Amino acid sequence: MRPVSIHTGAWRYPGAQRDANFNLHALIRYAQTLERGCFDAFFMADHLALLNMPLEALKRSHTVTSFEPLTLLAALSQVTERIGLVATASTSFEEPFHIARRFASLDHLSNGRAGWNVVTTANPDAARNFGLDDHLEHDRRYARAREFHEVVTGLWDSWADDAFVRDPESGLFFDPARLRRLDHQGEFFKVQGPLHIARPPQGWPVIVQAGASEAGRQLAAETAEVIFVAPGTLADGQAFYRDIRQRMALLGRPADHLKILPGVLVVVGDSEAEAKAIRARLDSLVHYESAIASLSVALGVDAKGFDPDRPLPPIPETNDSRSSRQRVLELAEREGLTVRQLAQRVGGYAGLSFVGTAQTIADEMQAWLENEGSDGFNVMFPWLPGGLDAFVDQVVPELQRRGIFRRAYSGTTLREHLGLPWRPNRHFSPAPSANP
Repeated sequence: MRPVSIHTGAWRYPGAQRDANFNLHALIRYAQTLERGCFDAFFMADHLALLNMPLEALKRSHTVTSFEPLTLLAALSQVTERIGLVATASTSFEEPFHIARRFASLDHLSNGRAGWNVVTTANPDAARNFGLDDHLEHDRRYARAREFHEVVTGLWDSWADDAFVRDPESGLFFDPARLRRLDHQGEFFKVQGPLHIARPPQGWPVIVQAGASEAGRQLAAETAEVIFVAPGTLADGQAFYRDIRQRMALLGRPADHLKILPGVLVVVGDSEAEAKAIRARLDSLVHYESAIASLSVALGVDAKGFDPDRPLPPIPETNDSRSSRQRVLELAEREGLTVRQLAQRVGGYAGLSFVGTAQTIADEMQAWLENEGSDGFNVMFPWLPGGLDAFVDQVVPELQRRGIFRRAYSGTTLREHLGLPWRPNRHFSPAPSANP
């Protein structure tokens, strides 16, 4: 949900909830609809600056503004019961103690449904909102992220699961022998600890990561439990899947401790022709000035001066997101797109999409699942609420009929939904009476 749909034209689509970004009642309805559809989680993306494009283009995009995600998910935790709640938080512009505290709180408020999407942040304007002139260099951002993860998870392990005895007879509220200070001193952070929040119900909130560069893949293989990825084709997905599994094997991590979820925009119609018409109409709602600005962001260079009716010229590397740039270059080459055509695709949504009937979309999903292209999907909707309703009411029953998606939740935590293990404390063994 970025903030409700990733497609730039979504807010203009007939029947769309125009103010959904800041309409809590609408967002509650979406989360409850997803829960009715037995989704694993509601994932709220985030950004720490206006999108990096001119105001003339920016003024047409609904993705520029949204609730702060942890505040929103805390509210949604009180009107849902099972669906997981995942939020983005940056390792480049936050402090580990803040992140550890916020996500531990969300995990407690939701009874074990929190997940943290670990990002290093690509938008250079974000750096300028935090007293910096520019980002850290790409690989340095990932080195900081790795240490950031170490500190946050160490803080979550400050308390044994049975540390809080709360014995009124003895007057002992917690057992000091079951508390540990972190005392971390590293290259980027010096953090004493302990965290002053009881250990999260899941041990750790689920760790999510989305990096696709070499540094991002390695960080994911080492630390992530869910990876959001953006392949263009099943073959791309299979190559990424193999690469991550090989990295995990070298690290000695069990393969089932990490789920790979490609992002996919789903457009459902009663016929394939109707679904394609919905997608075409949606794309037509994206203005060219917004489209070329989005292309500039994705490439990390100003594309306004490019000839719109010729192929892309050579694009130099920058300090912005390398994986985003590479996906756009591959799309342009694969489909032989002009700058204008590429901008229109990027300006709306250029990633993987399944456009068709409930049956054909289920066919594509099943092919990915059965051929090691993915473990599931990070589903995105073309417009809200109609695109969401169509998927839950039509595609979910078809997946259930095929036996490849649950009909009801069997657990209560996000880890249980995803088939991930509960995270034991690295410093305290469970007491005989502990029952995590």
